Amino acid sequence: MLDLTEILVRLMMSVMRLSRRTALRTLAGFGMAVGGAACARPDEPVAATAQPSADRRLGAEWEKHARTFMSWPTTTIWADEVGAVRSDIAGLARAIAGYEAVTLLARPEDVAGAQQACGGDVEVVPIPVDDLWSRDTLPVFVHESGNVAGVDFNFNGWGSKQSHADDSRVARAVLDKYGIPRVQTSLVAEGGAFETDGAGTLLVTESSVVNDNRNRGKSRQQIEDELKRVLGVRKVIWFAGVRGKDITDAHVDCLARFVAPGIVLLDKAFPDSPQDIWSRAADQARTVLAASTDAAGKPFQVVDLSQPDPDQVTVRSSKAVISYVNFYVADKAVFLPKFGDATADDRAAQILRDHFPGREVVPVRIDAIASGGGGIHCATHDQPVT
Repeated sequence: MLDLTEILVRLMMSVMRLSRRTALRTLAGFGMAVGGAACARPDEPVAATAQPSADRRLGAEWEKHARTFMSWPTTTIWADEVGAVRSDIAGLARAIAGYEAVTLLARPEDVAGAQQACGGDVEVVPIPVDDLWSRDTLPVFVHESGNVAGVDFNFNGWGSKQSHADDSRVARAVLDKYGIPRVQTSLVAEGGAFETDGAGTLLVTESSVVNDNRNRGKSRQQIEDELKRVLGVRKVIWFAGVRGKDITDAHVDCLARFVAPGIVLLDKAFPDSPQDIWSRAADQARTVLAASTDAAGKPFQVVDLSQPDPDQVTVRSSKAVISYVNFYVADKAVFLPKFGDATADDRAAQILRDHFPGREVVPVRIDAIASGGGGIHCATHDQPVT
């Protein structure tokens, strides 16, 4: 018996006189599950599926937010360290809630404790989560036809490095709860893998997306074409990144961030530090940016955001992320990690004040979060207004 896809392909070939390849591409463009594309599981609630649109756009983080999403860490992941990391998350949630709405996702059994820790200004919602990295597990929100839709990038625990059964369902659960249309894609990726200027340019590390642990058998060009379709971007700038040295395979949000179209803040090692894989990755990104233009054809201005003195950093963990680039832009404030090197902390804060003059720069101590391999941006996820 022919399935629905095959029937539609043959119909289009006959009536529209399309080749089989063109018919398949056309169906894929309309969200049909062709050639292994991801489809909704019949036993799970799913919001309405958004269709591709010429006016789809991935907005910049500095645009107006409806809310900031965060997630409550669990004992399953953090074990004896859960108390310290929950304290960091609660402090960050309270700080952001002073400037915009914050919605914290928590396992049902953790809701009461999370609410008590975060206070009444933070909304706590019972949606099962495994860990705190909401940047990666939630959908990537896009604008489309005057509304907001969410791209579900099929989170798989950063290339199946960890088991995240509940986190793999968070994107669908959030879209279903808030009635936001779901954009389907066959790609596997995380929100921290993408950085945009809101004007059609996307920064991505190849190591975190063109990787068999997420997108086996897909070429960089195939992935780029799909990113343009689901995110509405017009130009993708690829950095090499670093494979296999951290759980994310080097997300771009610890390397390079836009502060305006054409202006990129780039992570830079502390002066006179010995060169390593991370500083070489930053040097490679600098070379790429120097030879590239954005979606509007304009060259990039690169501003160094230097790391603190490693001897003064208060975070003590071999997998710690010590990068000021992992900041978060809220509606009226910018939240910046505070690492203990007062000179470097102040310098980074001033650079962000220079580029976000209408926002207050709020330094936040996140030693426990950073020790787990992430930062403020990794722990937050903005939902834009319609």
